[in-house]
Amino acid sequence: MTHSAELTPRNERLLLLTLAGIQFSHVLDFMIMMPLGPVLMRAFGIGTHEFGLLVASYSFSAAASGILAATFVDRFERKRLLLLCLTLFCLATLACGLAPGYSLLLVARGLAGVFGGVLGAMIHTMIGDAIPFSRRATASGVVSTAFSVSTIAGVPLSLWLANHLGWRAPFIAIAVFAALFIAVSVRTLPVLNRHLARDKGAHLLSDLFGVLAAANHRRALLFSALLIFSGFTVIPYITVFAVNNVGIPLDDIPIVYLVGGSATFVCARLIGRWADRRGKVEVYRRLALLAMLPLLAVTHAGPLPLWGWLICSTSFFVLISGRMIPAMAVITSASEPRLRGTFMSLNGTVQSLAMGLATTLTGSLTTIDASGRLVGYPVVGYVAIAANILAMAFIGRIVMHGRPAAEPVKP
Repeated sequence: MTHSAELTPRNERLLLLTLAGIQFSHVLDFMIMMPLGPVLMRAFGIGTHEFGLLVASYSFSAAASGILAATFVDRFERKRLLLLCLTLFCLATLACGLAPGYSLLLVARGLAGVFGGVLGAMIHTMIGDAIPFSRRATASGVVSTAFSVSTIAGVPLSLWLANHLGWRAPFIAIAVFAALFIAVSVRTLPVLNRHLARDKGAHLLSDLFGVLAAANHRRALLFSALLIFSGFTVIPYITVFAVNNVGIPLDDIPIVYLVGGSATFVCARLIGRWADRRGKVEVYRRLALLAMLPLLAVTHAGPLPLWGWLICSTSFFVLISGRMIPAMAVITSASEPRLRGTFMSLNGTVQSLAMGLATTLTGSLTTIDASGRLVGYPVVGYVAIAANILAMAFIGRIVMHGRPAAEPVKP
């Protein structure tokens, strides 16, 4: 099947479910490192600094691979390149589970980040190539459920495997799951090659320069950075704040993620359909505006019962992740198809760097006082809101390729 043929509803559904499965694999591979911290620190006899390198190696490698991929990604057929990256990601994750020591685990994590970062860009590139603009936010909503499933089922199951079979078991399980989706992808993913019917340029950097030369691309990349920055200033420390400041028992934290992930799972597809009907820019702005309330709540809360914190945290998860659905539809549509792979690779780099910068900034703005409370988190909330407001202003300046004149968009 080629992109020149319209996907049938059944094939479109299979495409999205397959992409969601691949997304689940590399999202879980990234997410599982943080809750595995105590296990890995004990297994290798390392401190917080060494463990921080294990976590950061994935993000920085993903950022570097995005720049590298931008030089060649639009020169290959989409399905073939995705299958290659998925295979290499599977092998790198398996290497994490088989690593005999800390140093080799660090190298394997970096390699997993390299291929996982390209996978993330390729998934949204294929959505942009295969799904019409009118259904693109709905498609993003389907694929984004991978984050919710990772939170609801993936992380608890991985921790159960680590507790009963050792720290290697989650990585091996993720590798097996990824291998399963290699086989599924061969059968269900369409061949997408329309972007190849053009002059490739004189050198490898021509596509990269072509993307960066366009003001619309630069606006979309800045919007993407603000989008991620406004969430990841708060997200990495939300559990620490809940336990140390709000008074939520550590044993109740899985309930927080289970409820938040379940609500996000239910809302994701509804938000996607709403954005396609109402207009992606308008729905993004409404969700981003509403998101400022839980942003303030989760960074300023005092002692609360579990039900009170669940209201704050669940609304935070739903709205912060929900605004990503129309936002990614807009970002994916900011580039014309012939440069979409290059653009989305650069977008992956920008998002990874924004994630790292946000986490680093929050670490410098907060401290743990003598009583164990997290100090400075309210300031982080104000920084997140400022970035969120800037993102709301920028999204109206992005031109979306393929948007029909009938779809509402306010400047």
